[in-house]
Amino acid sequence: MILAGIDLGGTKIAVAIVEQQSGRVLARSYAPTDSPQGPDAVLQLIATLVHTACASASLAAADLAAVGLGVPGVYDLATGHTHFLPNLAGAWRNVPAGPTLRHALGRPVWLINDARAFVLAESLLGAGRNAHTVVGLTLGTGVGGGIAVDGRLWQGLDGTAGEVGHLTMNLDGPLCACGNRGCLETYASGLAIARLAAQRLATAPESLLLHLAGGAAEQVTPAMVGQAAAANDAVAQSILAQVTRYLGAGVANLVTTLSPDCVILGGSVANLGEQLLAPVRAVARDRCRAIPVDRVRIVQAELGLDAGPLGAALWAGERTENRP
Repeated sequence: MILAGIDLGGTKIAVAIVEQQSGRVLARSYAPTDSPQGPDAVLQLIATLVHTACASASLAAADLAAVGLGVPGVYDLATGHTHFLPNLAGAWRNVPAGPTLRHALGRPVWLINDARAFVLAESLLGAGRNAHTVVGLTLGTGVGGGIAVDGRLWQGLDGTAGEVGHLTMNLDGPLCACGNRGCLETYASGLAIARLAAQRLATAPESLLLHLAGGAAEQVTPAMVGQAAAANDAVAQSILAQVTRYLGAGVANLVTTLSPDCVILGGSVANLGEQLLAPVRAVARDRCRAIPVDRVRIVQAELGLDAGPLGAALWAGERTENRP
């Protein structure tokens, strides 16, 4: 079965043509999202990218068994309409994304949350392959996640299971975009790192971290924090310590609740590698007292930028096979 998978991001759209049985990517295409142009323009661009990727694989859209669309937010699984995509400009409430692409491509289209697509791909083809229960976290602008059991997503109500970024870590913590306070996302995301950097660099103008950011604290990235921390910059080390403390506690809560074989961290923050993973493991070991945490693998994702479109494609294949 040949499938198309789409990862609709806030800044970039990625499309992959995937052979379901092997998980092999036959072709890829990319473009900036340009979401201020509105949903109609974005969906038209997605259709064009699917046609482009098909052509690169010497295929036509008619050769696809189905198409999976990973969206950064909440959607209606039954209708294929989007409800809330906070990282995209424009009015995405009740947009018929699935039906629009189905009309443009002439193929079945299935929506999935982008973080759940990441978890599905990593559980089947990446760092969680052969694990029984996988919990995944995507650490980027925000924090997303998902849960897979024996290679199948645990959906919960309306496909919303796995919103790990909105675990409450502090009852009186920072206000989150979801309206709650103290969510994990407010402590362990790229935006959280930028906010911490702005606070701490205000009184530390000599910091290497500020130099790496070109003097603009709001431009600090996770990679800069890692570079400065490795050079013994005190501000960067304090930021990394706070992020890993809360992230480790969040992982500990998930491990205690779900007792998974494997916890996978992906996204730009997870690209810090062992600078992030080692302290997160230490915090999780310290805080998990009721289960055998030493048997839980806490690892970095393996599939990189392919995870989102791969997972969306595999989801479309699964839905098509199980369709009445």
